[in-house]
Amino acid sequence: VQLFDGTNLDGWDGDPRYWRVEDGTITGETTADAPLERNTFLVSRAEIVGDFVLEFEYVVLSEWANSGVQYRSAEWPAASDADRWIVGGYQADIDEPVVYTGILYGERDRGILANRGERVEIQPGGAPKVVGSIGDADTLAKAIGGRNEWNRYRVEAIGTRITHLINGMQMIEAVDLDDSSRAHDQPGARANGIIALQLHTGKPMKIQFRNLRLEHRGER
Repeated sequence: VQLFDGTNLDGWDGDPRYWRVEDGTITGETTADAPLERNTFLVSRAEIVGDFVLEFEYVVLSEWANSGVQYRSAEWPAASDADRWIVGGYQADIDEPVVYTGILYGERDRGILANRGERVEIQPGGAPKVVGSIGDADTLAKAIGGRNEWNRYRVEAIGTRITHLINGMQMIEAVDLDDSSRAHDQPGARANGIIALQLHTGKPMKIQFRNLRLEHRGER
């Protein structure tokens, strides 16, 4: 399934002050004139997904950035327009400089769940336990392009097992053995949920996404 056709944001929902189509990409940008008061998200209105492979490309065009792609995530119910576009759950992290890119993060959830280079089992209660190594974090970072360089990101979520790969290099592997989240705003393992793109609070930033492809695995 192609999640973005390169021409418009049909099937996506986000704050138009920060998200647009530019040069055939989904472009997220914050400025000094319009800083974020909290993290904001461009939410895919495609069907909720469980087991899948998600592939996309991204490029950071600013000196600093904090972003990521949410999956198996939940949207906070909005009481008003000012409360919209809040998402929590698993995140494939992206930043510039490349400090956190590739990690597994729990947005509004359990925090960092797997650092780059780690094999992790997330225990009941939410604490990650490192059970092995994929490689050295700094060495893996060398496979990730920095500012103005396009990168290929692949997220695999099959059952309780999650892997992130960038430019063909595996970054993390996690098995989530935590109790399932019982509500949208409670931490815990998630078997399904929405996909969304993030812009984080902080300095002005610009990021672009393209070639977002979703492959369902197993029953839907």
